Amino acid sequence: MWVPPEDKDPILYMAPTRKSISLFGAVRLSEGKLVTQFEKTFNAITFQSFLLRLLRHRKKGKKLIALLDNAKYHHAKVLQPFLTDHRETLHLEFLPPYSPELNPIERVWKLTRKLCTHDTYFEKLEPLTNAVAQQHSLWSKPNGTLRKLCCII
Repeated sequence: MWVPPEDKDPILYMAPTRKSISLFGAVRLSEGKLVTQFEKTFNAITFQSFLLRLLRHRKKGKKLIALLDNAKYHHAKVLQPFLTDHRETLHLEFLPPYSPELNPIERVWKLTRKLCTHDTYFEKLEPLTNAVAQQHSLWSKPNGTLRKLCCII
């Protein structure tokens, strides 16, 4: 970037850390309701915990079908007893490899970045997490924004 010599060079703030947090999420397409769960890492155990949370949000008498990418922890052997126990109420449907555009939650992540993190400097991880959690709490109730975003009208 060129800056005239009489002007002061712009300063770009950047967090000096590589810390991160994992966020599981699912959207109920018929209502536009978002369910999320923060975790320290993505693995089979935390994924199972999220599936339990999703099952609590399931409509009575209905089977929950989760669209998933092909992350290793989605296929973990540790999950098999859990999936067998819940086969009447839970079905995991895997999308083809390298096709994130088919997963509705990817649209939610993109909108979250646009609304919460785009062009915003977060000195620490906590304010970033709070900003995302606040936006997601608005979407935790059925809403038209996510219904339109996920193309369910």
